[in-house]
Amino acid sequence: MTARLLDGAALAASIRTDMSRRAAALRALGHPPGLAVILVGSDPASSVYVKHKVKDCEEAGIRSILDRLPADTPQDALLARIDQLNADPSVHGILVQLPLPPHLDAQRVIETISPAKDVDGFHISNAGALMTGQPRFLPCTPYGVMKLLEHAGVALAGAEAVVVGRSNIVGKPQAMLLLQASATVTICHSQTRDLAAHCRRADVLVAAVGRERMITGDMIKPGAVVIDVGMNRISQGPNAGKLCGDVDFDSALEVAGAITPVPGGVGPMTRAMLLVNTIEAAERAAAAQCN
Repeated sequence: MTARLLDGAALAASIRTDMSRRAAALRALGHPPGLAVILVGSDPASSVYVKHKVKDCEEAGIRSILDRLPADTPQDALLARIDQLNADPSVHGILVQLPLPPHLDAQRVIETISPAKDVDGFHISNAGALMTGQPRFLPCTPYGVMKLLEHAGVALAGAEAVVVGRSNIVGKPQAMLLLQASATVTICHSQTRDLAAHCRRADVLVAAVGRERMITGDMIKPGAVVIDVGMNRISQGPNAGKLCGDVDFDSALEVAGAITPVPGGVGPMTRAMLLVNTIEAAERAAAAQCN
């Protein structure tokens, strides 16, 4: 058996087309959507991510504001800039690219963003709203995963879902969304005993731990749906330096029923859902002005 590939790039392209249509409708009403992105420092990976996000905005008809700040930017200066963007009615979404330089308090930065403009879905009020099933914004990566599963026709009600990773950005919100879809959810992490046994129970396995190829084919239930959130570089061997996920793709491909590739799986969906959140923020702002 060879697994079916879940093509995140193709689905993301379809979503971007829909967001372009909704952005055009907002512009026609005199409410052009706007996203502000703040990049502190010159981390190469972050710079690439931001470049793609800005390009996505331009193609979708969303005005983008890119603030490139030096790595030694004081925290007070960063928070003051966020306050300016909070007060700017032409800005509907604010994204501060993570990770931040170590002298900056990432949680304080996130909490300074207005919850109504927190298109990453990281603010504590948005995280709490997700916990209670009434989210304003869903974190982009878990949101993208759910859209991929929906598009693939994966039945989640009653399914055994295992999430490997417990971060606030992916693991925890992913578990909440799967639970809200009526899956039975297990969260695994670095202290989990017998990780392989937990993974082998999963009808849906989400790997979001940030360790290259740690989930191997013998840890996967035959026919399972495998979602690989990881984005790593192969550390050694003839393919050293190439992108890979948290799943050993070659061995998993022979066991799983469906699997996301890396790249081309979850990554494009994360960026697409950022556009969705930004458009929804702009639509809410436009509706509020009309009332």
